[in-house]
Amino acid sequence: MNDTELLSRITSNPEIFGGKPIVRGMRISVELVLSLLAQGETVEGILADYPGLTRADVQACLAYARAVIANDALDAVKLG
Repeated sequence: MNDTELLSRITSNPEIFGGKPIVRGMRISVELVLSLLAQGETVEGILADYPGLTRADVQACLAYARAVIANDALDAVKLG
């Protein structure tokens, strides 16, 4: 699956989480998936905890993050 296909899995709805990016219209945010991965959770663990997600959904979250940071610089992010 290419990035365009993956990114089509990421949607935004102003009525869900205030319009934050979510996976396929579900109440699972990209931010949540990325946070779990950053905390060391495995893809298999995420899929077990969120049975509505697929491996492609997790890949879509990573593709979304890459697309966002590709147009940004580290100094634009407030750390700490």
